[in-house]
Amino acid sequence: MNLLKLYASLKSELQSIEDSLADSVSSELELLDESAKHLLKAGGKRLRPVFVLLAGKFGDYSLDRLKKVAVPLELIHMASLVHDDVIDDANTRRGQPTVKAKWDNRIAMFTGDYIHGKALVVAGQLEDARIHRILSGAIVQMCIGEMEQIRDFFNTEQSTRNYLLRIRRKTALLIAISCQLGAIAAGAPDRVSNALYRFGYQVGMAFQITDDLLDLCGTEKAIGKPPGSDLRQGNITLPVLFALQEEKLREPLLQEIAIIRAADAGEVSSAAAVKLVRSSAGIRESEKLADRYIAKALGELDHLPNIPAKRNLAEIAKFVAQRSY
Repeated sequence: MNLLKLYASLKSELQSIEDSLADSVSSELELLDESAKHLLKAGGKRLRPVFVLLAGKFGDYSLDRLKKVAVPLELIHMASLVHDDVIDDANTRRGQPTVKAKWDNRIAMFTGDYIHGKALVVAGQLEDARIHRILSGAIVQMCIGEMEQIRDFFNTEQSTRNYLLRIRRKTALLIAISCQLGAIAAGAPDRVSNALYRFGYQVGMAFQITDDLLDLCGTEKAIGKPPGSDLRQGNITLPVLFALQEEKLREPLLQEIAIIRAADAGEVSSAAAVKLVRSSAGIRESEKLADRYIAKALGELDHLPNIPAKRNLAEIAKFVAQRSY
């Protein structure tokens, strides 16, 4: 089963989650209702809800219960995007105007806070204290990861270890607990939920590395934003760190990054820096690391019962490694 068929097979469940997302962000305040739903209508892969649903197949599958996990996880992800766009001064996401571009930074920040709050309201319907602890712990780690990214803007001396720890907190952890919490909510054994957590973590690391590669190598049409956006914002990603390790490229690349830093982010081009990184071994080295994470993720599936959901998870992992958007 390919990814399109997988999503088709989950169509009714995903539509139910989509309806619940819309209900969750509804507000009597017209401006807040409009800004929250603007983000929701921009769509997305809904990867985290899919992981929750598939993980639930390893236990006592209940859509009503799994929705109370899937919806908060997606809302937390959505809220982080709104805040990211403010920090990054981003005008487009998925080819659509961001909340901060359509309104302003104040509206965007309070919209993100509102969506975060709504996530906790939905999760509060579940009585399992372990789910609450895992979810709140992940939010704390995501905030730390965001602060680390701000701290390291334009830091060309940071290590690859710093980068990997940052994306673990910013991205991988939420995907990991999507897998874990789906299993816990379905009452699956701990050995299953733990294996799913490890699977999700490895996939999440590969997902973010691939995202950073697409920012450098993708097209604006495919990725929904201008290529090189990370560099313009000062976000030094893994391919750039690898490129900086090449003696012949280090000085020219440092010069280009310095030019970007000195200029207004909205008025400077990162094309020259992107070209240098593309010419480096950094692209291939990053691809190889993402592939290693996917191989580890697939290895974790060996610990799971041999049911169709296990094969579906493998399909998603392979998509993450090969995606172009």
